[in-house]
Amino acid sequence: MISGGKVHYNGQRTKPSRSVEVGAEVVLRQGFDEKTIIIDQLAEKRVSAPIAATLYHETQASLTKREQAAAQRKLLASSHPQPRSKPDKKQRRQIIRFKSTD
Repeated sequence: MISGGKVHYNGQRTKPSRSVEVGAEVVLRQGFDEKTIIIDQLAEKRVSAPIAATLYHETQASLTKREQAAAQRKLLASSHPQPRSKPDKKQRRQIIRFKSTD
């Protein structure tokens, strides 16, 4: 994520070797979502994910923004229904014939 430019540390794009500090704000972009995280504590060495999750917290504004965006995506998805399965060979041929006749 860092090399892809999806992580910002205190408002600036960051590098993997960046040292972090307590109280720093990290913004992560994951797919359609953007998380804003505040670092509460630092660990001396690498720890497991459940323990690492106790060292930071996500801001309340970030949580509500992600929930609203998810609800909006859900509404959009319901207005554009997707077919239940892929077209079979006969249906694909019909689609190709339909598209080729202008």
